[in-house]
Amino acid sequence: MDRRRFGKAFGLLLTATVAVLPAACSEKEPEKPSGPVTITVNGLPPESDPVNRKSFLDDVKAFEAANANIKIDAKEGFMDPQTFATKLAGGQLEDVFYTYFTDPANLIAKRQVADISAFTGEFPAIAQIRPDLLKVYSGADGKVYGIPTKNYSMGLLYNRTLFTKAGLDPNSPPKTWEEVRTAAQKIAALGGGTVGYGDYSKSNTGGWHFTAEIYSVGGDIAVKDGDTWKAAFNSDKGKQVLQQLKDMRWTDNTMGARQQLEWADLLQMMASGKLGMYVATSDNIPTIVNQFKGDFKEYGLGPVPGGAGTLAGGEGFMFNAKATPEKIRAGLKWLTFRYTNPDRIEEQNKTAADAKQPVGLPEPLIWTGAAAEKQAASSKALANVPTENYAPFVSATASIPLKLEPPQAQQIYAVLDTAMLKVLTDKNADVAALLADAEKQVNTILAAVK
Repeated sequence: MDRRRFGKAFGLLLTATVAVLPAACSEKEPEKPSGPVTITVNGLPPESDPVNRKSFLDDVKAFEAANANIKIDAKEGFMDPQTFATKLAGGQLEDVFYTYFTDPANLIAKRQVADISAFTGEFPAIAQIRPDLLKVYSGADGKVYGIPTKNYSMGLLYNRTLFTKAGLDPNSPPKTWEEVRTAAQKIAALGGGTVGYGDYSKSNTGGWHFTAEIYSVGGDIAVKDGDTWKAAFNSDKGKQVLQQLKDMRWTDNTMGARQQLEWADLLQMMASGKLGMYVATSDNIPTIVNQFKGDFKEYGLGPVPGGAGTLAGGEGFMFNAKATPEKIRAGLKWLTFRYTNPDRIEEQNKTAADAKQPVGLPEPLIWTGAAAEKQAASSKALANVPTENYAPFVSATASIPLKLEPPQAQQIYAVLDTAMLKVLTDKNADVAALLADAEKQVNTILAAVK
């Protein structure tokens, strides 16, 4: 999910990294440009964000100094799926443009982006990107159409102090939903308004968390049947998720009376020291600290309970289908200079530390091989957060499959908000009926997906 829609303030993209698959076979290797080339790129921060804007423009200046034949024409903003087709048809789409992980499959299927496979072998860093992330920017034909620059996945964020007070081991967070329920009971028993486990049910966040939770137990939101998509959450897995939340809310009374929560609510509750656990990404932690006056040492991060799959997302860049070989090569030079450059990991971490940005969070984590080792060493040396608090999450990451959001995610989440809200506010809610009704609505939404 695009968490920026929840009003989240993103910090400097100082740890963003990327790489791409080795070059695919082609009949003829593209010739290298002999003259100057100008490429348009988006992602330039607005003037209202002077620190990030300066960082971006400084990188443009340094890049152009090192590449005399390439000029960067930077544009503000990002890729908007609602206006993409219009920009493409009108010749206004940038040569290199930002995407969310949910965008590439559709753009590739519609042939609206360029195949860059013939060029990736020229950039060694690309070969060190995690294959599971690079797959997001690859087609069914095995060709590469873009590169990821940042990733996130869901885990269990928890308050270590409350764990200790409740007699739980803060270094061993729950690994199953049964363990979550037991831990929530012990935390809520501390009293004083303490909530054992929190969840969302408003502004599409409830559907987002339902998706993360059904993935964690091996379920799906939607599956493709031939050329069409169908809802898949009206299942035993979907019932399991909603029934456990209902039981925790009404039988155990471990989720608190205040419901209809949205994105900032759980972060504020965690910062106040009154919330034991909730499903989240690691970048919730600096937001809790910086925006809501929390303390880094209070928070731990474990793997998503269940471990059958984790909702994952991120961002990267793709290339205009009309981009020339010269522009594709120049664009890859730019991306592997600013966003996916192992040689700048140390510099970027130092810059982040000097700016009092967190260094040592478990994600973004896009590298493998020597680049991953370099990132780990730099993060360890310059860490300004308690990295040991995230060890349970890090150790489990490789073993949990990544799963992306469903098509038309925001519309689906809005429907699923209703089911989440109902089980958390009505002790007589009928789980089966809620899922059946949501299934009908979501199938109508998915019928429009092409």
